[in-house]
Amino acid sequence: MRGSRQPKVVLFTGAACPWCDAAKRYLRQKGVRFYEVDATKDPRAQRELKRRGIRGVPVLLIGSQAIVGFDKPKIDRLLGLK
Repeated sequence: MRGSRQPKVVLFTGAACPWCDAAKRYLRQKGVRFYEVDATKDPRAQRELKRRGIRGVPVLLIGSQAIVGFDKPKIDRLLGLK
């Protein structure tokens, strides 16, 4: 990763979501620390996603940037991964 400090990474997931599982696996493989929030069980998370106009999961918040869906190139770019 770029620099010595990783931006805050939050992964909003849902129950039985295969893309959410793939995103978690990918982040773990890359050694990225992240905080997972199950948006199907957390009303605050649901409100946050709704406020951003997002209706599906997975959603990665990397710093202030949101990635909707499992987009490896965008994840890599925002985290400075190779």
